[in-house]
Amino acid sequence: MVVVEQPGPGATQLIDLAISGMTCASCATLIERRLNKLPSVNATVNFVTANARVECPAGQDPQELVDAVAAAGYRASLPAASPDSASTVPAAGSPDNDDESRDVRQLRDRLLVCVALTVPVVLMAMVPALQFRFWQWLAFALASPVALWGAWPFHRAAVLNARHRVATMDTLVSLGVLAAWLWSVYALFFGGAGEAGMGMGLSLLPQAGTTQEPQIYLEVAAALTAFILAGRYFEARARRRAGEAIRALMNLGAKDVAVLRGGQETRIPIEQLVIGDEFVVRPGEKIASDGVVVDGASAVDESLLTGESLPVEVGVGDGVTGATLNAGGRLVVRTTRVGSDTTLAQIARLVEDAQTGKAEVQRLADTISSVFVPIVILLAIETAAAWLILGHPATVAITAAVAVLIIACPCSLGLATPVALMVGTGRGAQLGLLIKGPEVLESTRRIDTVVLDKTGTVTEGRMRVTDVFLAAGADRTEVLRHAGALEHASEHPIARAIADAAVEQTGALAPVIDFANHAGRGVAGTVNGHQVLAGRPAWLLEQLPAATIAPELTQAQHTAEQAGRTVIFVAWDGAVRAAIAVADTVKVTSAEAVEQLKALGLTPVLLTGDNSAAAAHVAAQVGIAEVIAEVRPEDKVAEIKRLQAQGKVVAMVGDGVNDAAALAQADLGLAMGTGTDAAIAAADLTLVKGDLRGAADAIRLARKTLATIKGNLFWAFAYNLAALPLAAFGLLNPLIAGAAMASSSIFVVSNSLRLRKFEPQHHADSVG
Repeated sequence: MVVVEQPGPGATQLIDLAISGMTCASCATLIERRLNKLPSVNATVNFVTANARVECPAGQDPQELVDAVAAAGYRASLPAASPDSASTVPAAGSPDNDDESRDVRQLRDRLLVCVALTVPVVLMAMVPALQFRFWQWLAFALASPVALWGAWPFHRAAVLNARHRVATMDTLVSLGVLAAWLWSVYALFFGGAGEAGMGMGLSLLPQAGTTQEPQIYLEVAAALTAFILAGRYFEARARRRAGEAIRALMNLGAKDVAVLRGGQETRIPIEQLVIGDEFVVRPGEKIASDGVVVDGASAVDESLLTGESLPVEVGVGDGVTGATLNAGGRLVVRTTRVGSDTTLAQIARLVEDAQTGKAEVQRLADTISSVFVPIVILLAIETAAAWLILGHPATVAITAAVAVLIIACPCSLGLATPVALMVGTGRGAQLGLLIKGPEVLESTRRIDTVVLDKTGTVTEGRMRVTDVFLAAGADRTEVLRHAGALEHASEHPIARAIADAAVEQTGALAPVIDFANHAGRGVAGTVNGHQVLAGRPAWLLEQLPAATIAPELTQAQHTAEQAGRTVIFVAWDGAVRAAIAVADTVKVTSAEAVEQLKALGLTPVLLTGDNSAAAAHVAAQVGIAEVIAEVRPEDKVAEIKRLQAQGKVVAMVGDGVNDAAALAQADLGLAMGTGTDAAIAAADLTLVKGDLRGAADAIRLARKTLATIKGNLFWAFAYNLAALPLAAFGLLNPLIAGAAMASSSIFVVSNSLRLRKFEPQHHADSVG
């Protein structure tokens, strides 16, 4: 539950509800309408995230909201709150998450049972050789559980919709299944279809002048149920992943903390930490919560939250952020914020807000059904009435009406989206491109701007040695050998970059004696008998008062820093020998990726928390004209909103926790698979291999999949609309209607399978 009170007259609170039992976007509309009938309540229900955000008067009992949802025929629960405060984030494994997982499992189990019962029914109905004596009664025994128990979610939804005077695809599915099953029951018990030797065969044209043989349509009822259940199951699995962004964010935090109490360290669960507590953070540990350093100095790796690879030097009086990593010395931190007030929780709140507020994309079939379904029902009633008025027997009238319902049943409509999505996403998975669900596809068609995070997306996301500048008489190999051996003893990310370069270019490194780390300034030690120092130039000159720095090294430092690089000076035996530039390097494929994005009609924008000089240097290398630099995580969300306010439809590509909220806010979020779990969970598309060229391929694949879905829907409706008049005029019996429905399904499946031939623009690195 989220409670955000606004003091003063008319104070309000925000309450989040986890909703269960929704089957389509119409369900969300019904719940929203029911909640908004309560006095002074403004509710928004998101079908994709199965979440309701309710603004109501302060002090209102949340149970009243839960009861209102229950009155609409659905279930609501309050997400578990953290013990220290009203948390905006449901903990992983909280009851609402368990309910959601259970619903998906139950839907899967229902689907598996229905498929097992449906396959023999369809085979017996369609293959005359399998129609043994009294086979129809076995088909009845197998199909009845499917039509009644298997299709129960659709029957239930149809009743709920009817109570609110709404007709959806659930209504048509329920009517179609029940019509086919009830007619079969009538034919078996009263129409002669239950006699020994009853057989079924397919005839595509009506046989005028002949006596109509008794027919049953159990395979139609069973197959329709199984097809639609399959589509709902895959959709539910996609929606289940929507909450993973929040859970991934909260799992980043520390689980326990070493608190100083009475001069002794006591390890306690993170939930028991309170403001004012002092806690210890050793090298390699996560900082437990937001606070201020009261003792010690270190380098803090904030890449998980800021996305930037360059560590931040901290000392007494400096602020630190929970979930960041202590990469250097021992720190003692005084807690300033806990629970939902921490930076991590605030980022999680931003992700949740963006997901909840994202425009709901209703499936095209559901949109059309608001008109199509009532028309079909009315047409079926009018068909039966017309035949009766014209003096025909009730059997003929009912047969024609049932044929109308069956031919209009959305079997192919139910396949149109999930089959194309399965084939498209399956091909994408082979290529390292993961699409989360059907709601993603519409966004890819409309986007015109693509915002790229810098670190880890356009660049490698880790520090590397880019240049070694030598003083007169110095040798590059010797410089790397001495500097690498010294830095190998340090845990600092810049030190690791220098040590890695030295190992790569010179081989094994010598041991270091008398190593000393001067936090934030440099390191010193003895390598092969030489007293070696590496660090900031001012610190080196303090340690070596008689030494000087050659002008060419100073000029090289200035040039490198203008390009956003960090420069470390190296000295031994009393003389400054070299300067080593370290930076996060641009991926070799990034420039090509930017060109491909431009070719798709997109305007690229570089967005980063790094300094302007470094950002401009990277942008120039890859061909990006617009740069937005020096932004914090919350500012990234604001920048996405600013672009959207200008009328742009924005895609965002990122990889860090700091990108998660922006990815969720964007019209289309693409996460690098090499990034954090939080970013991947918040995104709509994931590029598994971390290759930015995959962003262009993912957009192309998603657009092609969307076009296939729309083509499927068009032809599915075309089949139905063309056959409806034939059914109404008695030219199609229900069995032929079922065959026509099956043929439309075959077309939809075969059309979707063409997506398997999709190829990326860059073939060399593709898989499959």
